[in-house]
Amino acid sequence: MGQYDWACKEGEFPTKDSKYFENMTRVIFQAGLNWKVITMKWPDFKEVFADFNIDKVATYDDADVARLMENKAIIRNEAKIKATILNAQVFQDIATAHGSFQTYLKDLLANQDLNRTMKILQKQFNRLGKTSVHIYLWSVGVKVPHREH
Repeated sequence: MGQYDWACKEGEFPTKDSKYFENMTRVIFQAGLNWKVITMKWPDFKEVFADFNIDKVATYDDADVARLMENKAIIRNEAKIKATILNAQVFQDIATAHGSFQTYLKDLLANQDLNRTMKILQKQFNRLGKTSVHIYLWSVGVKVPHREH
């Protein structure tokens, strides 16, 4: 499996909100780590986060956080685990208000320039920073300019 096999091709957007959620979680956990580490552990992430079922992850509580912090099969970063749960709740809120996250994102992109869209997403989602939001949008098929790091 290659470094970017998990990402959508430009212009080919995910068909389910769970894929948008999964890609966001992957970008957040990958920050600061080697992509190979995340690739090797990703099947375990899918398992512990209920195949990125947004409604299930949104109900995770402190006991779930403690359980995940004991799981050596994943990256045990409490802040990132908690961010995943909070982000699932934000996905739920967006889906309730807009029908789906996909609809919301497409509307954002149609009505805002890319930089403004990135800033909005950074404010809404936990641990989605300047670089990670750029990678996230790229990973869900949005055409984004290459960034120099």
